[in-house]
Order: sequence, then C-alpha cells, then structure tokens
Amino acid sequence: MAEQLPASGWTQRDDLAKLVAALGAEQMRWVGGCVRDTLLGIEPADVDCATVHRPGTVIDLCRAAGIRTVPTGIDHGTITALLDHGPVEVTTLRQDVSTDGRRATVAFADDWLEDAARRDFTINALYAHPLTLTIDDYFGGLADLAARRVRFIGDPEERIREDHLRILRYFRFQARFGDALDEAAVAACEKLAGTLKGLSRERVAMELLAILELPDPVATVQLMEKLGVLAVILPEARRNEIVCLIALVASEAAQDHAPEGIRRLAALIPPIPTLAEAVAARLRLSKAQRARLVCAAERKPADADAPRALAYREGVESAVDRLLLSGSDTAALDGWTVPELPLKGGEIVARGVDKGPEVARILRAVEAQWIDEGFPARNRVEELLEAELSHRSRAS
Repeated sequence: MAEQLPASGWTQRDDLAKLVAALGAEQMRWVGGCVRDTLLGIEPADVDCATVHRPGTVIDLCRAAGIRTVPTGIDHGTITALLDHGPVEVTTLRQDVSTDGRRATVAFADDWLEDAARRDFTINALYAHPLTLTIDDYFGGLADLAARRVRFIGDPEERIREDHLRILRYFRFQARFGDALDEAAVAACEKLAGTLKGLSRERVAMELLAILELPDPVATVQLMEKLGVLAVILPEARRNEIVCLIALVASEAAQDHAPEGIRRLAALIPPIPTLAEAVAARLRLSKAQRARLVCAAERKPADADAPRALAYREGVESAVDRLLLSGSDTAALDGWTVPELPLKGGEIVARGVDKGPEVARILRAVEAQWIDEGFPARNRVEELLEAELSHRSRAS
C-alpha cells in the first residue's frame, strides 16, 4: 500500500484547497520540503507544488479563481500564488536541457518522473497528491528518509557537475537530516570541491550562511574542512577558527541565544577588521551584514567589562555578537533597550555656547560621562552638563 502524507495543519488550509480547486487535483502535487518535513514531524517553512500546467495557464487559472499571482521565476516555470495564509510557489514540471555547473537551461515536461529526476536528493523528490495525500516516491526517498540518509539521485559526480552548488547543499542537508554519511556523495564532494570557485559569491554565501545557521553546524564544518571544501569557499577558516566556532556554539546554547549565521561566520575569521571587510566584499554580503561582520571582528577583552556601553555604541545585536564570541555573559543586555541621551545641542547653545564644534565637544563629554555612570536619569545629565560648563568657564 502506498504511503500517505500525515494530515497536518498546512494540508488542511482553506486557501490551499482553493488553489487545488483552481489547478485541479490531478494536475498538481505538493513537492519537496513540505512533504519531507511533514514526514519528519517538522512544520514546513514553505509549501511548494509542481504542476503539469504551463506558467501562463497557471496565471489564468488562478486569476479565474480570484487568486493573485507574481511571476517570480517565470523563465524557469515558477509562479508564486499569493494566498491568505502565505505564498505558494507553483512550478511547471521541468527537465534539464543543458547545464554548466552554474546554471541550467530547462524545458517544460509532462512527466512527473522527469521532473523528479532533475532534483538533487532522493528525500527532496517526494510528491504528495493534494487530496488523497498519497506519496509518489520515484527514487527511494522514503527509505532514505527513514534511514536518515542523504543520497543524490543518480551519480553524485554527475549531479555536482550539473550544479556545483550541490556540494554545499549536500552538507546542509546532511547536517539537517543525515545520520551516517553516504560514501559516494562525500567522495564526489571532495573530488569536485574546486568547482565551487566558479560559482557566484552570492550563491556561495547564501548556502554557507544557511549551514552556519543550523542548530549545531560544527561537525559539518569540520567535515568540510577535512575534505578541502572549506578552504575553497573560506580559506580564512583554519583549525583555530573552528575551535572558536565550537566555543561560540556552546556559549550560544548556554545563554539561550538563537543561531546567527553572520556571528558564526565571524567566528571562522581571525578577529581582524580589514580581513572581515575583505571576506564581506568577496562574499557580496549586504551592507548590514558587512557592518555586523566587521564589528564582530573588532571584539576585544574589554567588551565584557561594560556590555551596555558596548551596546550603546554598536547596537545590542553587535554587542551580543562580540560578547558571545569572547565567551562573556550577555545577561546585562536581556530585555535592555538602548537609551537616548536626554540632552540636545540646542540646550547647550541656550546656555551661551556658540553654535559649532564646541557644542559637539561638550555634548560628547557629557555623553561619555553619562555612559560611564550607567545611563543615569535626566537630572544627573543636567548636573554633568553644569559641571562641564563650569570646567569650560574656568579654563577660558
């Protein structure tokens, strides 16, 4: 008897029933992560479906049913249906026409098996009927899922040569769902590690950060280092840096902090701001990510002495990064909101100081004392200002 997807909250969504009615239950299947995760008892982050309909038809059918769509990846057959309880990617069945390790040219297909064959791992090629929830398993994905085995569909080397990013995807999925390593997959990743150099840095950064954001990526990172994969994508990460990552993961767990990819990336880089800048540029990180990585690289032992002063200067997020990276206590920042200095330059001008650099100097002096005293209330700030003005008067 064919296995069925267990009924769960998402499979009973009324907005998904509306999509099924629009496309036709026999012309679509739930596929990929939503099927895999539900079988594992994990709440899926996204719901995706495959369909025999061409993209234009998907748009027309959805419009007729009152469902708005966005052509998010129409060249590759993907339309996003905007539903009440979250978007759903609807992708036409495909087959690869040509691949070069970086991108694929695809053609639309009519055969579910052809679509399954182009997917990377057996556990990602599971399709579920939207009404009966019967699962179609073309490559032994159910058995692999039960055995906690991440296995490529077909020859691992061939699949990696089609898309080099599958090396990093293998490590990410192995960390999430794997138990014993698949020897053929590991050998192929080691042999073809150098092919990662040809990928866009954005794609590499996306997968690397996804790996680092897993609850405990240490064993996976160590394996990547052993196989020479880490040296290709992040040569700055050597044995000492991996030791730092191990300590960071332990510190996060001990202090109940959620994993952060950028923070963990900082652990894998020597604490040198210029080096962090270079890594951020190479990986094409966003402006915000780059700033956070560089700030983390500026960590120093003195950070632990005044965590709130650090958070005032750098922001709570970056302060937590630096404290955790140094193994320091972050409790002082729990629930703490960075205050605003209760003093404006105009008040200093009103006290007889001419507008210009002197106002800024006095403001900085008062602020520094205010920080050192632990951010006291307004009345103390007024006292600090009075003291600074008196000192200025005596010095003039």
